Amino acid sequence: MILAPLVGVTLVASVAAGPVVVEPQGSLSMTMRLKNAAVEPLIRSATECIARAVRADPRWRKSTPNDLGDLIVDAIPGCVVPVRAMIDRYDSAFGEGTGEAFFTGPYLDVLPGAVSKWVADAVP
Repeated sequence: MILAPLVGVTLVASVAAGPVVVEPQGSLSMTMRLKNAAVEPLIRSATECIARAVRADPRWRKSTPNDLGDLIVDAIPGCVVPVRAMIDRYDSAFGEGTGEAFFTGPYLDVLPGAVSKWVADAVP
């Protein structure tokens, strides 16, 4: 399943984000576990949208593994709503600007493998 690599990336990113801090009002902020739980469904949604678009692309059947990056890049504009939702949720959970950093860094690093696996698993 594509979840394992994405959850791993989320955990790595959350560890890099730092420890739980005390809010000015004195209440504890969301724990890393809650933050990860908040973003995981949107990570899955964005990834599945991209994977479905790649699989629906007529070039996919004729493509080589080296072509996957181009297919993913071409699929992202059609998935801008779930991708933007993922970035926004990441920002709200981990802090302003972290969503873009997550998307352009760890997320895109594992996306080709996740899409490849999703497409392979979806083939009847």
